[in-house]
Amino acid sequence: MINVISVENLAEIVHKHTLKQFFLDLIAALKEDFVRWDQFDKIPRPAFHVPDGVIELMPTADKELFAYKYVNGHPKNPLQNKQTIIATGQLSKVSDGHPLLISEMTVLTGLRTAATSALATDYLARKDAKTLALIGTGAQSDFQALATALVRDIKTIRYHDIDPKAMHRFEKNMKAYDFELIACDSNEEAVKGADIITVCTACKAHAEVIKDDWIKPGVHINGLGGDCPGKTELQKEILMRSTVVVEFFEQSFIEGEIQHFTEQQAKQIVEAELWEIIAGKKKGRLSEDEITVFDSVGFALEDFSALRLLYKLATKYGIGTPLNMIPQLNDPKDLFSSLKSTTDNSALSINSNKLQVQA
Repeated sequence: MINVISVENLAEIVHKHTLKQFFLDLIAALKEDFVRWDQFDKIPRPAFHVPDGVIELMPTADKELFAYKYVNGHPKNPLQNKQTIIATGQLSKVSDGHPLLISEMTVLTGLRTAATSALATDYLARKDAKTLALIGTGAQSDFQALATALVRDIKTIRYHDIDPKAMHRFEKNMKAYDFELIACDSNEEAVKGADIITVCTACKAHAEVIKDDWIKPGVHINGLGGDCPGKTELQKEILMRSTVVVEFFEQSFIEGEIQHFTEQQAKQIVEAELWEIIAGKKKGRLSEDEITVFDSVGFALEDFSALRLLYKLATKYGIGTPLNMIPQLNDPKDLFSSLKSTTDNSALSINSNKLQVQA
């Protein structure tokens, strides 16, 4: 039997564990896994570019567990009242390949993306950062605001989106929390006075959502929306005067902000992969005036960490639906027996006289 976690199951787990503790435990799980980076099999995610979007698989494994996520990105979906991004995932044992968990990962991806940004922010943002600018108030923005507030004492959130309804939705959700909320008329206005800028838009283009001359010394930027070839959000001059950190260079060069450059140029611009800073092999922020950029595209290890934590909590709270997704056989070679009925097997009979092969 495999435990299947629905959206409702995940919500129940988060409520029992509390959102704050879930975020804190997820950040801790990410740190644990990033530190043992060399123990994971890693590849850039296979991506299938389809009309109006992309469909991707994100696999990774250590010596004990294998995890993968199916995820899409279709920026035009909201026009049809559908979500831009949806995801499902699976966690399995390496020893025999048997699945332990199948889960929704649309909401879980929101949680893990925010936790990863918060982890990077903790190493790269100034300790006295209090103002967060959110560029894009879509599905990810609520998670980003709350996770960032766990690693810095965020007092003020300035925000802008090209969709006024998205801004109103964000404001409605965030009113329950102790933030000063400032709705802005433009991206430029939103980043004024910000200590941390998180950019997460869905536009599939080489856009300059944030321009170089808006960025003051000492700012930290989380660039989250660059997640496929041909899609960027930051004017490239920002990267040229910043300390740039990525997750996995091979994937980031294909999909991230650093795709602005040749591979040789990108290697010179990138200061570190995130795991190197977490493991203490390289430094994070070095000065108060330094501009830092976390060029994040999302990496499979983050989904591994999220599924690992979810499996632990689902087991702890006894939440989920056990389903028979693998045939239970007395003889492991007798797969055909799984089709047999306890009462009537007549439907399995085949009349060879009726079989015809068409030329």
